[in-house]
Amino acid sequence: MRKILFTLLAAVPLLTMCGKPTAEPQLKPRIVVLTDIAPGNIEPDDMESMVRLMTYADQYEIEALITTTGWNCDPYPTSWADSLHRVINAYEMDVNNLMKRSEQTDFLTLEEEQGQQVLGYWPSPEYLRSRVAMGSQRSGIGVIGADNDTPGSELIIRLVDEEDDRPLWITCWGGGNTLAQAIWKVQQERSPEELKEFLHKLRVYTITDQDMVWAMRMDRAYSSHQWMRREFADDLLFIWDESAWLSQNELGSSSWDRYAERIQGRGNLGKAYPTYKWGVEGDTPSFLNVMPNGLHDPSCPEQIGWAGCFRRGICPDSLTVAWTNCNQPMKGISRKYEERFYPDTFNDFAARMDWAADGKGNRNPVIVLDGTVSYMPVYLTVAAGSVINVDLTGSYDPDGDDVEYTWWMQGDAGTFDGGVNIQIKDNISTIFIPVEAAGTEIHLICEARDNGEPSLVNYRRMVLTVN
Repeated sequence: MRKILFTLLAAVPLLTMCGKPTAEPQLKPRIVVLTDIAPGNIEPDDMESMVRLMTYADQYEIEALITTTGWNCDPYPTSWADSLHRVINAYEMDVNNLMKRSEQTDFLTLEEEQGQQVLGYWPSPEYLRSRVAMGSQRSGIGVIGADNDTPGSELIIRLVDEEDDRPLWITCWGGGNTLAQAIWKVQQERSPEELKEFLHKLRVYTITDQDMVWAMRMDRAYSSHQWMRREFADDLLFIWDESAWLSQNELGSSSWDRYAERIQGRGNLGKAYPTYKWGVEGDTPSFLNVMPNGLHDPSCPEQIGWAGCFRRGICPDSLTVAWTNCNQPMKGISRKYEERFYPDTFNDFAARMDWAADGKGNRNPVIVLDGTVSYMPVYLTVAAGSVINVDLTGSYDPDGDDVEYTWWMQGDAGTFDGGVNIQIKDNISTIFIPVEAAGTEIHLICEARDNGEPSLVNYRRMVLTVN
């Protein structure tokens, strides 16, 4: 059986934005957070998610932490931003323990941190504080326009304009009109071609639509989100999550005793983690979607990751189109995967809280696929009826734990509804491409699971185009 070399396919059209990895795939993904963070006795949800994000500061290039409005406030009280600083202060007290996870002993200079960060690097508290900004303190499309720029909207423009090939993910934990203001200003000041270039660098993930207070949540026309989806439907990758945030809240609430045991009180970050009120960490799926764990390319929303499943379709406003899971059957499919992944997402968080508290804990296994380590998918064109070998030699667990490697097909992401026979012997996985798969796309997931405490996973996706 001959071994077929992996080749990266050229990028597909804009609205999926899939394609070959960046030149340096081990750079962190870039994220911006728009948060309506509030004191824990008012709305603990954002603060819980912010604590979790800080335990993953080595996995994301946190470009901006921008306070803005949401369901709980209009206007946004300036004093609420103190909750964000409280979490950063807790990070400052725990970061030396967290750094032991990647054997980091020091920080780069602040100037160096402003450049590109590699996976595994824990940023300094000073860097995080330098990325805090106030966004729009009022909700809705009505405050978009002249004389409404904010430090947050100006920062978004500067970040997009940086010479960086990586997309900039805008994760909306609250309302997104700070982003809308940035887009509006660019639209006024630049040519249509320059505006397109600006939009193409953006990826937007909204936790439902919170660009209004709770009582107005069905008034879609009030929201700047509708304006962005309507005016830039062909150029702005926009995800409207209406499934994962509900699952996160519900599953977290029903499992609260585990949060009380494994999260709350663990280190200074755990002490800053408030008890839930309405649900647990409803905003966390926005960055779970960008998690660089090899499960999917988040710029390809049809690939299913820790935040579930999305398809491009009509939104609940019945007017605009986006990547969404608002409607059946996609909402049910997404829920299926959210429930499947939830134990692993929790274990991953709990292990990181161990590091925050104790400076030691479990770490994820590493998949070496045909000599490469990457969190980007492998794209391969194969012939129907062919046989390919995949070599996992060199895969390892950094803690010396035993690791089980399995393959499974993510049928809801591909177009082949049959089965694929995969046999594993030693480090070689032999994949038999079905004859009847001709003309389809098959998504295979290599999953590595260790036997540490708690058990942790890692993944690598293969996308097979079958000729």
